[in-house]
Amino acid sequence: MCGIVGIVSQEPVNQQIYDSLLLLQHRGQDSTGIATADGSQFHMVKSRGQVREAYRTRDMRSLLGTVGLGHVRYATSGSASREEEAQPFYVNAPYGIILVHNGNLTNTRELSAELYNVDRRHLNTHSDTELLLNVLANELQSSVTGLSLDSTHVFDAVERLHERVEGSYATIAIIAGHGLLAFRDPLGIRPLVLGRRDGAKGRDEWVIASESLVLESGGYEIVRDVEPGEAILIAPDGTLSSRQYAKNPRLLPCAFEYIYLARPDSVMNGISVYDARLRLGDVLAEQVALEVPNGSIDVVMPIPDSARPSAMQVAQKLGIEYREGFFKNRYVGRTFIMPGQAVRKKSVRQKLNAMSTEFRGKNVLIVDDSIVRGTTSREIVEMARTAGANSVTFASAAPPVLFPHVYGINMPTRAELIAHGRSIDQIAAELAADHLVYQTVDGMNRAILDGQTAVKELEESCFTGEYLAGNVDEEYLSWVESTQTS
Repeated sequence: MCGIVGIVSQEPVNQQIYDSLLLLQHRGQDSTGIATADGSQFHMVKSRGQVREAYRTRDMRSLLGTVGLGHVRYATSGSASREEEAQPFYVNAPYGIILVHNGNLTNTRELSAELYNVDRRHLNTHSDTELLLNVLANELQSSVTGLSLDSTHVFDAVERLHERVEGSYATIAIIAGHGLLAFRDPLGIRPLVLGRRDGAKGRDEWVIASESLVLESGGYEIVRDVEPGEAILIAPDGTLSSRQYAKNPRLLPCAFEYIYLARPDSVMNGISVYDARLRLGDVLAEQVALEVPNGSIDVVMPIPDSARPSAMQVAQKLGIEYREGFFKNRYVGRTFIMPGQAVRKKSVRQKLNAMSTEFRGKNVLIVDDSIVRGTTSREIVEMARTAGANSVTFASAAPPVLFPHVYGINMPTRAELIAHGRSIDQIAAELAADHLVYQTVDGMNRAILDGQTAVKELEESCFTGEYLAGNVDEEYLSWVESTQTS
């Protein structure tokens, strides 16, 4: 998971990009980067760490230009510790291209071999973003016979890129002297939204970002989501053109965006994230009522922050008191996206504190957005018991995560997933919970998709094992796991 933003303005974009990345910080904390274009000259600063730590005044002053893009990253491919794998990536030919990417390519082995043996292009990292950039550069070079470059050449290059690349990709690039290019994979797995506002010089100004909150904060009108399989080119003067390059596009957004990843004040593919989480709580309450003995819960508590809407609805639907029992330290990163299991486990008690006055002598229902590895959940159950809870029921607003997520979320190995190969009772025992309740896959779909018609299905491979993008089979999953454990 990453956060990306691109802006075409009539004024300098350095501060706008910086402010946008602050809003997207929840999508990645390993590294960050900003690149701007001043005419045909690029300026770039990238660093490990969070946005507030990464940029100094001299960096911002060096980021000249009215076209720019930015990125926040947590590693799903490559290494989280190597600064050279921070995005954006750059190639100097043809024209000069800078690119950022949110997603995960599933045919990296084949692409790497093709780029080296056929296209004669050198890769300096293990990042699939560098792969994507070089495929785009190669196809763009093949599209142009003379010196001139127009939108037809660019869209032809993206169409051929689509024929070579598999997996998920929401991508923003700058082509030196020609403006901002954005495109989305044919299934629309990772989010990308387009916004417009009136510029100071009477021309349109544009933003493309991972989440709509960036648009709203910057005073942009939400125009629409970038369509699955669509490419958009915005010239430096604000002129926009687009083309559908996929033969059979199909909107299949990632379910985890609505469950956990996105901020609740975002709207993705026409679905309010906050409303989806409220509905997840409504449906989860039905499951709790079916599985937990009546009268065995005194109070409902959320794990802050992303589980709060669901927990509120569970309490309301069940007619049980809602209380805040965990206090969150907001200066510790999200444990789900921390790079190592040991670091993740250590951070839980730094991040959360259980208030004993809310737990002592009570039968507590704790609601979390999901249970992935189980490390955080196990620590939370122990904290509740230490704080004096009489019994602990744990409920997940997401179904059991049974399979690796290979489209841009750091769930790479089945051995890491607490639900893989275990029954609900066995998972409850692992967590030391008295009862454990999961959302069903059907319930998740009903909750997220309710009240709209644009999105008819979700990418939910980590719950079902059905991989619809790329050639993901047992051999591929075993290879991914071997790269994570070697």
